[in-house]
Amino acid sequence: MLKDITLGQYYTADSAIHRLDPRVKLVATLFFIIAIFVANDPIGFAFITVCLAAVIIMSKVPVSYMVRGLRSIIILLLICGLFNIFLTPGDPIVKWGRVQITMQGVRAAVLMLVRMIYLIIGTSIMTLTTTPNQLTDGLETGLRWLNYIHVPVHEIAMMMSIALRFIPILSDETDKIMKAQMARGAEFDGKGIVKKAKAMVPLLVPLFVSAFRRANDLALAMEARCYHGGEGRTSMKPLHYLKRDVLAYLFIFAFLAAVIVLHILF
Repeated sequence: MLKDITLGQYYTADSAIHRLDPRVKLVATLFFIIAIFVANDPIGFAFITVCLAAVIIMSKVPVSYMVRGLRSIIILLLICGLFNIFLTPGDPIVKWGRVQITMQGVRAAVLMLVRMIYLIIGTSIMTLTTTPNQLTDGLETGLRWLNYIHVPVHEIAMMMSIALRFIPILSDETDKIMKAQMARGAEFDGKGIVKKAKAMVPLLVPLFVSAFRRANDLALAMEARCYHGGEGRTSMKPLHYLKRDVLAYLFIFAFLAAVIVLHILF
């Protein structure tokens, strides 16, 4: 359920990662995504694992809370892994008629699973240690130069902030609707794909209605407050780089450079 989604939720703590400028964390997340797709060998992934573990410890976010976000994509991970194992051509390890498992398929499946898991954890660290307001300010300030080519940076940042805010709201709404429907006799633990799909109907319909109603209320509230975009708007808490942010940038660039060097050497 949506309750297992940690992306977009904020975990309150006093850590070095929480105190970093949101622009630093956005750049770090981008470089981390690049790094996990550049790495293609055990040594590279071992280095990334050590760095990721260090950042998780520094963030003071419980590992169990962070790993909980993987529950919502277990089915997707299994499907992608099986597709890679059985549909990747190469040297067969096991063969049953036309169906075969290849060495290249197993390697591709393992790489894909590791990359997806690290991708979820890495992006979760950013959202768990940064409030939606900070993410919006960081994104808008960091991409302000795109305004010169008429890219609506403020509107894009606002949409992302609203989307992130809606994740915990929809999670709570889903839990309330599910309990209400169970009180009326609905069953969500039916066996079989067809029964489970039918059981989702009394949950999804009111959830969508509630989401559209909230979106309409938000639009009316923004219009009533004379919101007309980012032109001429100022920030209550302007972002300024500190010494720790500069040191974090140096670590980020060194991290990506080390991953690239390991990829070239090994």
